Amino acid sequence: MEYNYNIIDSDAASNLQLQHYLEEYGDFTCTSIAKDSNEGINFILKYSPHIVFINLNEKAHEYFQMVMELHQYITKLPIIIGIAKGKQHAYDAIKNGFFDYWLMPYNEFDIRKSLLRLKKQMPVEAEPQTLCLSSYRDFQYINTDEILYLRADNNATEFIMKDGTINNAFKTLKTFENQLPKNFVRIHQSYIVNTDCISRISYGKSVCTLKQNKQQLPFSKSYRKNIDYLKQLLSKNTISALN
Repeated sequence: MEYNYNIIDSDAASNLQLQHYLEEYGDFTCTSIAKDSNEGINFILKYSPHIVFINLNEKAHEYFQMVMELHQYITKLPIIIGIAKGKQHAYDAIKNGFFDYWLMPYNEFDIRKSLLRLKKQMPVEAEPQTLCLSSYRDFQYINTDEILYLRADNNATEFIMKDGTINNAFKTLKTFENQLPKNFVRIHQSYIVNTDCISRISYGKSVCTLKQNKQQLPFSKSYRKNIDYLKQLLSKNTISALN
C-alpha cells in the first residue's frame, strides 16, 4: 500500500530531514508541505493524506485547535503524528488523538517501530477499478486502467481511452477529481491524467508526454504542486541518470 503524507512545519531543514527518514521505507510519499495551520487544513482537505506530521515546537496550541476544527469538515481524520524537541506537548497531543509523538533529533529505532505499528493499524484498501458513467437510463462501465486522461468539455467530460475511443459523461471534470484512483492527478483546468501513462515531464515547456503516441498534455502553474508530487511519485522506483 502507498501511504501519502502531509507535513506541517515552518522549518525547511526539519521537514527535509523527516522526508529523508521516510524515503528509506519506499511506500511513503509526501503530497504537500504546509507552513502554518491554515495551509495545513487546506492541504489536508485537498490531498486527503493517510498521515499528517506536525512540528509542535511553535504554536502547538494553534495546531491542536486545527485538529479539532478538522472534525467539522471530514468524518475520518488522517493519522496524526506530533514532532517536537521536548516532551512538553506530549500529553496534549495524546489528549487530542495523535497517533504518536516523535522527539527530535529522530531516533531511527523509534520511528521504525512507530511506522510498523501504523502499517499494522491501517488496512489495505483496494481501490475501485471500474467507473460507472450514467446518463438517464444508460449505464456505461469502464475500466479505469484503460483511461489515458480526462478532458473538460464545457460542463461535460471526455474520457480518452488507450484504444483511442472517447467516452462522454455529462458531468464536470471536478466531479471525477476525487472519485478516481490515486494514480489520476489533475494537471490543468481541463485535464486529469493517468500517471501510469506518463513518460516525460517537461517543466520548460509545461507539458506531460504520454507513452501512447507521444501525445503531450499541458499543465498549468496553478497545478504545479500536483506536478511536483507526480514527479516525485514517478521518480521513486527509477534509476537516475542526471546530466
